[in-house]
Amino acid sequence: MSYAIIGFGKIGHALAKAFARKGIEVSVATTRDPKSFASAAAAIGPAIIPKTLAEAVKADIVFLAVRFEAYPDVAKALANWKGKTIVDVTNAYGVPPEDLGGQPSSKAVAQAFTGARLVKGFNHLAAAVLDQDPAVHGGRRVVFLASDDDDAAAEIGALAENLGFSPIKLGGLSDGGLLVQARGNSWGRLIFKNVVKFD
Repeated sequence: MSYAIIGFGKIGHALAKAFARKGIEVSVATTRDPKSFASAAAAIGPAIIPKTLAEAVKADIVFLAVRFEAYPDVAKALANWKGKTIVDVTNAYGVPPEDLGGQPSSKAVAQAFTGARLVKGFNHLAAAVLDQDPAVHGGRRVVFLASDDDDAAAEIGALAENLGFSPIKLGGLSDGGLLVQARGNSWGRLIFKNVVKFD
């Protein structure tokens, strides 16, 4: 299984650190030349591999950690995303619902990535919190996941556990998923909630 993070801002860095902590190799890419962020990637660890966008999207699981308005540009990197799983880490705060046809933001993202399975996840934590080790006082930090594809949700749930998090599935994108999606100028009720689960 191969992994990539598209977007290397604060959230992208935090996700990369999660992979580095477990020694799991992950590609990182932006629209810029990989040389421009190679030193930042190397500073996180040897498992973080800078690549071009065209190279990174070949991964099996792609974390979409760009500004919400940039997702269509990433989607154009491949004509068909069949067989891939997209983890939508974007937040559409401030985007009028009518601009999305009245549907949840993750539904709009899913439609752009033709053929892919989409999981909304890892987006409810602020970058400074996501950046921290998910092991907290004997518990594990929770990541909420929503998807219309149960197998994709299970796949990303297993990955979240491998990264040290405790995944909680919320159901489909249009029901439980709304708890972790911004809508217009309001945040979903679980966004920014820093929850730790004790087994």
